[in-house]
Amino acid sequence: MLSQARSRRRAVVTASAALCALTLAVSGCSGTTKDSVKDDAPAKSGKGEANPDAPLKKGLKIAFLPKQINNPYEKIVDDAGIAAAGEIGATGKEVGPSNAKASSQVSYINTLIQQKQDAILIAANDPNAVCGPLKQAMRQDIKVVAYDSDTAKECRQLFINQASSEEIGRSQVRNIAEQLGHKGEIAILSATQNATNQNTWIEFMKDELTKPEYKDMKLVKVAYGDDQDQKSFQETQGLLKAYPDLKGIISPTTVGIAAAARYIGDSSYKGKVVLNGLGTPNQMRKYIENGTLDQFSLWDPKKLGYLGTYAAAALASGQISGAEGEKFKAGDLGEYTVGKDGEIILGPPTVFDAKNIGDFDF
Repeated sequence: MLSQARSRRRAVVTASAALCALTLAVSGCSGTTKDSVKDDAPAKSGKGEANPDAPLKKGLKIAFLPKQINNPYEKIVDDAGIAAAGEIGATGKEVGPSNAKASSQVSYINTLIQQKQDAILIAANDPNAVCGPLKQAMRQDIKVVAYDSDTAKECRQLFINQASSEEIGRSQVRNIAEQLGHKGEIAILSATQNATNQNTWIEFMKDELTKPEYKDMKLVKVAYGDDQDQKSFQETQGLLKAYPDLKGIISPTTVGIAAAARYIGDSSYKGKVVLNGLGTPNQMRKYIENGTLDQFSLWDPKKLGYLGTYAAAALASGQISGAEGEKFKAGDLGEYTVGKDGEIILGPPTVFDAKNIGDFDF
């Protein structure tokens, strides 16, 4: 009897296995494997029919995922976005890693998917490393909006750009060239090697430098401080020692420019090496006042976060789909238009100096 029972159980198991194998191509068996859900499967583009007159949905869940949770600039952006969420009856929050490594955001995206957020706003540390989980989020009808630093285009529906990437990159070169009389060696102190925004700006900087008016200027090095204060400080020190004829440093990152200013301001290079780049007024005020640098640029990060929330809410409410030419209202900022590849531009950067820095508080 025991032998017959075992035979019957083996027959049932064998039949079940055969049935599973037969139906796997159609629907799969219970459970998933790494091959049963592919990251490159088509994601919902969100580019269906939009209704610009649709009301903003109430109770939306909106999550900000910055490059790193302790970045002071991105804290300003995200706090403003969370406050804007409260204004429209949504719930906003910020989550993220403590470092800016390429894959550090992946686990947070997976958690936000499990939490069934309505929209994820991400400043990508790497344009491709986050694509798999972001595509999975879109397949589950979670809207994905990149801000500050873009993902690959197929991995989100919108990108909120602080300003035209070309204008940011070229203006950085124009500004420092004017300070240097269009002569001398310069270096760039960037964030991470994979940061989409940094690399895009740097390419436009390099292209700008090929113009005839910069024939007496030379870019000698692009260094990476990884958006870490101490490493950026050390990279500044290394640049100045390695290139004794260095006349200027462009640092298009708020962490980098502050660290560079701290080093230069307490060294013999103060007043001899020009520093320019992107920073916040409150962060850089003392360096303007003590003469470490004369100017720097940025946009209002509060407005960036504010616009990000309204864009995500418009997307999640069906007012827009991410298609070029669509328009939506962003509260006090007015109306915005979706551009090519889902890009929305906040506006031109502002140059801060001793004359106007007292007018800003962020």
